Amino acid sequence: MSDRNERLRNWLATQLDGESFELAPASSDASFRRYWRVSHAGGTLIAMDAPPAFEDCGRFADLSGRFRAIGINTPEIHAEDRDQGFLLIADLGDRVYLNQLDANNADRLYGDALGALAVIQACGPLDGLPLYDAPFLHRELDLFHEWFVRKQLGLSLGAEELSTLARANALLVASALEQPRVCVHRDFHSRNLMLSDTANPGVLDFQDAVIGPVTYDPVSLLRDCYIAWPAERVADWALGYCQLAIQSGILRQSDAERFPRWFDLMGIQRHLKACGIFARLNLRDGKPHYLGDIPRTLEYVIEVTGKYGELDEFCRFLSERVLPLTLENSVSR
Repeated sequence: MSDRNERLRNWLATQLDGESFELAPASSDASFRRYWRVSHAGGTLIAMDAPPAFEDCGRFADLSGRFRAIGINTPEIHAEDRDQGFLLIADLGDRVYLNQLDANNADRLYGDALGALAVIQACGPLDGLPLYDAPFLHRELDLFHEWFVRKQLGLSLGAEELSTLARANALLVASALEQPRVCVHRDFHSRNLMLSDTANPGVLDFQDAVIGPVTYDPVSLLRDCYIAWPAERVADWALGYCQLAIQSGILRQSDAERFPRWFDLMGIQRHLKACGIFARLNLRDGKPHYLGDIPRTLEYVIEVTGKYGELDEFCRFLSERVLPLTLENSVSR
């Protein structure tokens, strides 16, 4: 047993008044956090182990309370030790959206998720959240070149290709910054939503929330890196959310015409960042299983860039230089 596991067990024994309990892994995570399902006579809870040197469990606890206060189904915090990095929280179950979605229930489940998202955007906390500003957006886009193109694929770019990439990045950042700013969950997708019998969905992994573009969370959900839907269906859901946002006062009626472009370009930014993060998880953190999600994610980018003439050069670069190496890299694993 590792020292950290032993410390967690000792802390849990104190929180449960010495009652016997069993631990089992509850989920995997792309961060340094680990989650354990705690089974005891009273039922089950989830223990979060967030090493303080790498994670801030206090931010999770604080935001969970703030989201619950506006009616979002986030886990109730039963006990916390921020110095050690331990939380004991409500168990929202194991029915992850990703494993529950199918063609027949998608309208209903996405409808519930988008309804919760409208509450977050209309009423969500803003005080104390970082601003998703231009430097932040550019840092994220740099992950694509640094970790995916250069390190994962081993592709060295010439001056012309670097210029193409810079122009595309500038366009994406400008589009993000012209959008209305709201509370952004920042990982609102099928792996962080739980199917719940009441107040569906349960919402997790919100500790990185920021103030940022209105389309960021909708595109995270509807053009999910982990599950794909027909483009026409995604477009219908996105337009439906645009109308819901107008009705909720998040957007103005005059924003409706620009919403599809905002949605598309925000998706490109997010998916380029995701490719970089998936590569970093593999190369730096020894988590290669995310590499399997890169081809789908990159194909989203190519599909959408093909719709915009100002991104023609970038689309060709991705199609001719990056995608073939990506598929080759995927096959060789």
